[in-house]
Amino acid sequence: MSAVLPNYEVLALRFAHAEGRSAKQNFLMDAHDLPTAMAFYVWAIRDLDRVIVVDTGFSAAAAQKRGRDFLHQPAEVLAMAGIDAAQVGDAVITHLHWDHSGNMGMLPRATFHLQDTEMAYATGRRMGHPFFGGSNQIEDVITMVRNVYAGRVCFHDGFGNIAPGVTLHHIGGHTDGTQVVRVHTARGWIVLASDAAHYWANLRDRNPFPRVSDIGKTIDGFRLVEEMVESIDHIIPGHDPAVLTRFPRLGEHQDIVRLDLAPTL
Repeated sequence: MSAVLPNYEVLALRFAHAEGRSAKQNFLMDAHDLPTAMAFYVWAIRDLDRVIVVDTGFSAAAAQKRGRDFLHQPAEVLAMAGIDAAQVGDAVITHLHWDHSGNMGMLPRATFHLQDTEMAYATGRRMGHPFFGGSNQIEDVITMVRNVYAGRVCFHDGFGNIAPGVTLHHIGGHTDGTQVVRVHTARGWIVLASDAAHYWANLRDRNPFPRVSDIGKTIDGFRLVEEMVESIDHIIPGHDPAVLTRFPRLGEHQDIVRLDLAPTL
């Protein structure tokens, strides 16, 4: 007899955004200059027994350096949802790009879950080329190396099961070790796609985000993610501002929405 899986509450928490990006910056096969905004999120998965944070965002200093509009410290937006970052026991780092792996110090008790291939990619030969290395913040990669030596990194080779109803799946493409998180909720399985799909339009049009390690694996990844869920509404893209308007808010928080509830739009 199979065990009954928990139904988790899953939150998208916006901490920064960027206006004025052109579509050609976000879609490989789009040559238009139409403005396309980008949102930056961390995510949280919780039930009565645990809280799992997915990605750690970036700092105000990094936002200023890279021209992003900073709204909240990631630890502060987690606190708005009633989550004490200092008490979190597990954190998934979907990949080591600068906008997903800053602020690891806000989680002093956490074990970080990372793909083997991502650690090798972020410290390997391709980082000497600006096209690849420019997407990483060197200090954040070094912090992850320090966490390895401190015994705080749990490495995964493809598939990982970190809690009942919470699994990790290697996708690659965007970076060699990009992973997604599949979570069981009251509305069925959902996938936090992170940068396996920046926007729903990347999925629908099979049109990748231009910053990629392997275009073929990125496009194959769209299919892999779709096979994990029953509809595209169960896939949560990593940077789409529409996430905030399609899902119900957590209370009155305009930057926090509940992904475990059905979309309203």
